[in-house]
Amino acid sequence: MSVARVTTINFKTKESADELVQSYTENAPSEFPEAKQLLQIRVDDTTVMAVSLYENNEAMERASAARTKRMDSKKDNFASVDTKVGTVELNHSN
Repeated sequence: MSVARVTTINFKTKESADELVQSYTENAPSEFPEAKQLLQIRVDDTTVMAVSLYENNEAMERASAARTKRMDSKKDNFASVDTKVGTVELNHSN
């Protein structure tokens, strides 16, 4: 069963959020090659959500080292981080 990791990051500044959005857009596909789908949502000037879908928990866990590296390199810019993991019950697109 597919799993999803949803991470919401509140940044200290708009500029920090801008930098991460650009970096994630450019690099995430190669950093997380097992992800079946990557979404990045700009909620407001300082809040960004990332949604990553994986085939299973094992695939998601294999991505953990790359995720930790990315998150640790930017952690001084974060006001808060909230991460949830769950099963994908619907994945519809037109």
